[in-house]
Parts: sequence; structure tokens; C-alpha cells
Amino acid sequence: MIGVSIPLERVEESIWEIPKSYSPVMKVPARIFADELLLKKMKEDRTLLQAVNVASLPGLHKYSIALPDAHEGYGFPIGGVAAEDSESGVISPGGVGYDINCGVRLIRTNLTVSDVRPVLGELLEELYRGIPSGVGSEGKLHFTPEGLDPVAQDGAHWVVSKGYGWEEDTEHAEEGGRLDWADPSKLTQTARKRGSNQLGTLGSGNHFAEVEVADQIFDEAAAKAMGITQKGQVLVLVHTGSRGFGHQTCSDYLRVMEDLMRRVNLVLPDRELAAGPVTAKETENYLGAMASAANFAWANRQVITHRIRQAFSKVFKQDPEKLDMHLVYDVCHNIVKREEHDVNGHRRVVYVHRKGATRSFPPGSQQVPDDYRNIGQPVLIPGSMGTASWVLKGGQRSMQLTFGSAAHGAGRFMSRSAARRKHEYNELVGGLRGRGILVRASSRDTVVEESPDAYKDVDKVVEVTHNLGLAFKVVRMVPIGVVKG
Repeated sequence: MIGVSIPLERVEESIWEIPKSYSPVMKVPARIFADELLLKKMKEDRTLLQAVNVASLPGLHKYSIALPDAHEGYGFPIGGVAAEDSESGVISPGGVGYDINCGVRLIRTNLTVSDVRPVLGELLEELYRGIPSGVGSEGKLHFTPEGLDPVAQDGAHWVVSKGYGWEEDTEHAEEGGRLDWADPSKLTQTARKRGSNQLGTLGSGNHFAEVEVADQIFDEAAAKAMGITQKGQVLVLVHTGSRGFGHQTCSDYLRVMEDLMRRVNLVLPDRELAAGPVTAKETENYLGAMASAANFAWANRQVITHRIRQAFSKVFKQDPEKLDMHLVYDVCHNIVKREEHDVNGHRRVVYVHRKGATRSFPPGSQQVPDDYRNIGQPVLIPGSMGTASWVLKGGQRSMQLTFGSAAHGAGRFMSRSAARRKHEYNELVGGLRGRGILVRASSRDTVVEESPDAYKDVDKVVEVTHNLGLAFKVVRMVPIGVVKG
């Protein structure tokens, strides 16, 4: 198995450390947050080695971090966190990923499973028609490449101003659904072209829109604050990001960073870690372009929210307001942001890379919306198709251990090719139907590749997260309907 020879020292239950002395490239230790079973799975790919490589980045504070759902990614492990000094640090596009601001949002309803089950097939069909999905899918909104700039500049705010949502929606999105330091002038024409017809689309892979049912409520006060008041309540979970717009932006700037590294003589153990000094003009350009792609992602999920409300309204013949279809919260998974954190007893400004990681700020944080400030930020952790998903709330210990971060999902366990070898479409969909879960998808291959057993046990990931105090359990949800790319 890859990585079994890497030494691991137990810090405490479910916290492991790879000491700085392990490799001459390491500038700080690497911290792994996992129980024995999750750790065993990390050893089966390059997760631990990548955590070691991330620890080689200049200006890194405290340690390189791998969260409970971590698995091998591009440069950084997916489920990786790294906080870089705002003066001596670097910014790595691989620490954000190709799908910039891939994220999740949760929409509540006042419907129950008994209301929805009789019309579930019709509802899924409406959702599928309203939300284009699949590789290269195009939405109903079309822009010229230059016409996309207002979306890149203002994110969810722009699409809400055009009637695709409610003013209050942006209040329940991380960063208000917009990074105000976006600079669309730093985008390439190719990125603009790829995004010009993709607003309001799911894409493919592990992206989805799921009709969920509240299965267990662990914290009634926190759940009530989020508008989740009873078991059996129906919610909708959406997972997607910046589509080709973000993918191209990452590709463009990886090349820029590789060239910059040669010029500043920055040598790293993995070319996929390509990074630029925070103070470099090229890095500033990347941050402006990355923020633009992040804003596109928030706008994308906002348009999808509008389509979801339309689908429910059509099927149930009621206004979305009467169905209580308010946005609970929207979190991003792949992003770098400038934040203040306590580092070794001092308040420091750092650039926190979260690659397959969720921000998890505790009660009292000014970045948390007013109506959640007493309970902490909602943390959304989706499972795999056919398994549970979770709503948690931010924990204080996340600020001490992970720069205010928690896991973002179950974490992949089986490769897509292995899933295709193991499953057939009819067998998989039939099995889900037998469990009361309907699937509507544009690609049979995608459904097979996203089989529930292709991912780690999300309940186990959440258990470790909860026990460590990174985020605390609020509601466990189970799907009854899935729309896939």
C-alpha cells in the first residue's frame, strides 16, 4: 500500500502527526484527522504523501492538514487545508482545485415525505428538465464572453437582482455569495467562453440535486434556527461549482505559476503544487481570477435554487414562499480566502486554502449570519448517492485545530473505473429504487461511477468530525430522489 512507510505519531484520539523530521522538504509537520479505519484507507493512495508534500510550501503556518474524508487529489489531497502567511507565503491553485468554489447549498420546505412521495417521479422530472446536467451541459441563460463579467464580479447578488431568487438568499451564503476582490479582467477569453452558456447547470461527476428527508435530529435548537423542525421534513441539497469557467481558470494559472516558479527559483517536491509568492503580481492576478470563478459558482447555485423553487411550485401548485423554500445555507469547498486566525498565540492574517474542505466557524463569529451566530455556521456534508448527508454546526475547536475547517463529504474510496467494473446501471438503479430512492440522470456511466460504495462511510467521517469538535451533529438526512449529471 502507498504510504504505509510514512511514520505516524498519535497526538490524541483521531489526530495523527507526520513529524517534520520525516522529510527534508517539510517545513512544518503534517496533521491527519482520522480514526483507524479512515486512516487505513488514506494509506491506500497518495494522501499521506501529498500531505507531506504540502508541508514543503514556504510560509505555511502550523501544519499541513488532511481531514477525515481526505483522499488523493491534484497536488493537495482532497480534504486538505493549508494556511499561508500573508507576506512570506505562497498561493497554490492546486490547493483550491479545478472546480473553484465547488460547494453545497441546502433549501428547506414545509413539506413532509408523505406529501412528496406520491409525486416524486413527477418532481424529479421537473427538476431534471429545469436544471441541465451532464458534461458540457448548457443552461437557459446565455452570455457573450464579455457579458459574463457582471456575474464574475457580483456572483449571487447579480442573478438575484435579475429575478433569480430572493434578496435574503445572499444572507445565507458564505461570504454573502460574493468575494468583493474578484477581478474579471484577470480571466482569459477561453475561461469566459467556457462559462458563457453554463450558468444554472449541474455538470457531471459527483454533482447532484437531491430531494432529502430529515432522518434524525440531534440538536433541536440548532435545527429549529435553520427551519428544520421535524423528522420527515423534505429538503433539497445541491452540489455543484463553477463548471468549465473555474476549470479553465485553474488550468490557465497553473501554467502561469509553473513559469513563475522557474523565475523565482521556487523548487517543490511535486509539480502539481505549482505556487507563486503572495507578493507576486501573477499571484494577485490568480486571486482575482479565482474569486471571479468563485462568484460564478455562487451565481450558478443561485440560478439552480430558482429552478428548484419553480419545479416544486409547479408540482405542488403553490408559491415557493408558501412552501417555505428558504435557503438554509450555502458553503464552498474549493477556495482560498484571506482570514484572521490565532497562530501560536498571535493574531495573524493568513490565506487559508480549503481543497475539499468546508469552513466551520463557531458561535460568535462575525462571518456567520446574525440568525445563526448563537449556534455557529451551518456545515453541510453530503454523502454519496443513496447514503445519508448531514447538517452540522461549526465548533470552537476547529479554530484551534484546522483553521476553522471541517470535512466536505464522504471522500472517494473506489476509482470510477473500479466502480464501472463492479456495477451495472440497471442493477444499481434497481437496488436504489428498492430502497425508495429514485434516480434521474443524463448518463448511465455517471450513475455507476457514483455508486454509494465508491465512497467512504459519511457517517464515520461525521462521527470523527463531531468527536473532535470540528463541527457538531444537527440533522442527518437521507435521499429519496436524485438528479445526476
